[in-house]
Amino acid sequence: MSAPRGLQGLQGLRVRLRLVYREIAKFGAVGAVGVLVNIGVFNWVRHSTDLHTVRASIVATMVSIVFNYVGFRYFTYRDRDKSARTKELTLFLLFSAVGLVIENGVLYTATYGFDWDSQLQSNVFKFLGIGIATLFRFWSYRTWVFRALPAREAVEQAEAFLNEEQPKAAAVKRRKAIS
Repeated sequence: MSAPRGLQGLQGLRVRLRLVYREIAKFGAVGAVGVLVNIGVFNWVRHSTDLHTVRASIVATMVSIVFNYVGFRYFTYRDRDKSARTKELTLFLLFSAVGLVIENGVLYTATYGFDWDSQLQSNVFKFLGIGIATLFRFWSYRTWVFRALPAREAVEQAEAFLNEEQPKAAAVKRRKAIS
């Protein structure tokens, strides 16, 4: 006897949600360290050079983009398709550049639009920009850059099916042995 169709759908949904939660956690771990790198480099460059606020931020963002690529490729998305690295890196840099514009656009608006350029204000708007850009980056990286292998979902469904079928096969063997 198999589980009702609705129950199988719920089990499949739970498996998919667990995978998405795991992906979000890994993305968040790499991203959190990337934020620390970004903010740290930003403050270091801002105070140790003559670069203006937004230029220092762009330098910091570029450093964190390199850090994040390594973290995403070898930790968060290590199980994803690796066959087209040039395309992957090109798309990563393209979407990272859009994220850079979003992130630093917020800081630019605060700094030059509202004249909010104290150390605290710069860090607050830098952090806010990172947050907004992160939403875009998560969507774009998982959708376009680090694409799942096409067979992954099929393999997961087959494994779930086999796990459900093993107890059934044992019950059939017992019935045949008794008969």
